[in-house]
Amino acid sequence: MSSERPWLQQYPEGIPHEIDVDEFPSVVSVLESAIELYKERPAFANMGKSLTYGEIDALSRRFAAYLLGELKLKKGDRVAIMLPNCLQYPIATFGVLRAGLTVVNTNPMYTARELKHQLVDSGASVVLVLDNFGHTVQEVIGDTQVRQVITTGLGDLLGFPKGRLVNFVLKYIKKMVPEYRIPGAVRFNEVLKRGESHSLPGVEIGPSDIAFLQYTGGTTGVAKGAMLTHRNLVANMQQASAWVGTNVKPGEEVIITALPLYHIFALTANGLVFMKFGGLNHMITNPRDMPGFVKELKKVPFTAITGVNTLFNGLLNTPGFDEVDFSRLHLTLGGGMAVQRAVAERWKKATGVTLVEAYGLTETSPAACINPMDLKDYNGSIGLPIPSTDACVKDEDGRLLPVGEVGELCIRGPQVMKGYWNRPEETDKVLDADGWLHTGDMARMDENGYFYIVDRKKDMILVSGFNVYPNEIEDVIAEMPQVLEVAAVGVPDEKSGEVVKVVIVKKDPSLTAEQVKAFARENLTGYKHPRVVEFRTELPKTNVGKILRRELRDETAA
Repeated sequence: MSSERPWLQQYPEGIPHEIDVDEFPSVVSVLESAIELYKERPAFANMGKSLTYGEIDALSRRFAAYLLGELKLKKGDRVAIMLPNCLQYPIATFGVLRAGLTVVNTNPMYTARELKHQLVDSGASVVLVLDNFGHTVQEVIGDTQVRQVITTGLGDLLGFPKGRLVNFVLKYIKKMVPEYRIPGAVRFNEVLKRGESHSLPGVEIGPSDIAFLQYTGGTTGVAKGAMLTHRNLVANMQQASAWVGTNVKPGEEVIITALPLYHIFALTANGLVFMKFGGLNHMITNPRDMPGFVKELKKVPFTAITGVNTLFNGLLNTPGFDEVDFSRLHLTLGGGMAVQRAVAERWKKATGVTLVEAYGLTETSPAACINPMDLKDYNGSIGLPIPSTDACVKDEDGRLLPVGEVGELCIRGPQVMKGYWNRPEETDKVLDADGWLHTGDMARMDENGYFYIVDRKKDMILVSGFNVYPNEIEDVIAEMPQVLEVAAVGVPDEKSGEVVKVVIVKKDPSLTAEQVKAFARENLTGYKHPRVVEFRTELPKTNVGKILRRELRDETAA
């Protein structure tokens, strides 16, 4: 078998070739074993307040009891969670899972259009939203199946008087909470209080139950929900913890969680893997405030950090970062987008720790390949397939390609999603009969089993680790009556890897770039906004009239 899987020869000592997927039947059983082992240990910390594993246990039980006892939700019902990193996130997420329900992770920065699509598509019955984003929910709630809205303020779990102060400052001084009114909405703390009067029934949760509907653009513009089962997530947690485990001290780890937990990378790598080790997730609510982020890092004796290239780059360029104490740091994991060599080398120099690159997708829960943890220096590779994972490179006709040849990267393993929610034909496009997931990324494998991403098959644009799909941008901009034709492409950007550029053929000669940007601001999340707007008299096309985005990209590159 090893001749077909050359990467196994490269595994560091102590890492198994296969993991035990059946050790835990569900994410809930992982949580419960962590609670048993680490009851008194802090589990999650944010804004100066921390909750122990025991407190997470009690509070998530109450949240679950409210959903089942008061709202009478049925097994498999969907609950949308629209929160940044804050203490309410783990309580709600574990509460939903313990109730045998499905979490629909929802980006709080969504515009009304994007939010409505996700709530309608998932059929969510409940949505939990931070006050800062309540106005977006108010706008669309009438067009969805949601029957209960739960609202919360960032300060709600910080205790008195700090919590009240935080909520007051956000609303009245920083003006970060627009007015909204949602009749019948219940406050989060009230939900926890009501949950106490209900007992939590024993809920049968099986490996094939859907734990998360994790939305991704996949290969087309409209976001699709990847069905990630309890088994998918347990498998990926077992794989990743086996991979980093030789490097980790159970009950002693403190991981900086700056990427949002609603993103699959932080959810699994930080939230689940470090929970299994009894670690403390130190959550950063607004990592975009780099000076504030660095100030926080100076206070925390952290041992691990995950992030995307732009995050590491931002930290390295923030004054005061060189004064952070890195003496306990032993693990830095980069994913979500390509790590740039210059950033990896600067990180190693500043912290003394190698920035280890990993590769994954929403559809693989997410980890598929990771570099060895004892890697001395950045190597430009996405690493080796992790335990119980197969990877290969195929050509257009699905034939296996030999070492060194470039083709589509395909992944197979217990972490591969069940499929896309209510979209069998989209599922069939990416999952073949032999269980291979076609990633849409072009890659090659070297003779040692290391994989290298060469290019993307799709025209996807990657802005700071977030997928941006040209179709979606084009659909929105094309709604402008002054626009005749539009194409969206990614152009290189030092700060975020890529930014969106739109090339437009005008219908109305008076159309300006500023009008296009203003329209995008109303209809698209920040990272999807076109930063560059170019006008032309025509767009390059194929003989059947398909716009050649690649040509536009090549021209920009040239």
